[in-house]
Amino acid sequence: MKSKLLLAPLALMCVANIATASAKREPQHGFIFEPKSRAVLCWIHENNNCGAVEYDPMSIEEPKGFPQGGARDGKIASGDNSSFYKLNEQSVDRWKKVPLTSGKNTFRWSLTQTHRTEKWEFFITKQDWNSNAPLTRASFDLKPFCERFDGGEMPAKDHIYFDCDVPQRTGYQVILT
Repeated sequence: MKSKLLLAPLALMCVANIATASAKREPQHGFIFEPKSRAVLCWIHENNNCGAVEYDPMSIEEPKGFPQGGARDGKIASGDNSSFYKLNEQSVDRWKKVPLTSGKNTFRWSLTQTHRTEKWEFFITKQDWNSNAPLTRASFDLKPFCERFDGGEMPAKDHIYFDCDVPQRTGYQVILT
């Protein structure tokens, strides 16, 4: 049985754990375009009062290593980047939700600058997470529900598609990539 989710994808750009094999270990520049992420919804003005991300949704870069490393708790949505602090505002009604069902879903990354990439990971909030509190590691299942290992290869295209089995959840959830 598929459950209905109201999703506010946080799979903004290169938010957590997109490690690369380059010497600089840079994350991708880009964002999840489908389903539309929190930052993309700011960029197209369906989310309001978003700050700098309205003009630069592809530049949220979180330090690699989530969940062991990466952005500090409470700063996960912004990638711990003070330029994008508005994305850390979290309440049940702060952000537009995107309907999604559990089971197979396709996520489309739109890349604006490619880098060699080791892996891609997708995390989802726990069923009982507190949607009125800042996002923390305790908000998420810390085992990715979707992964792809690219072994340090350069993405071949500027759009990358991921077919992922989204876990069964109900209500408002956040996906972090």
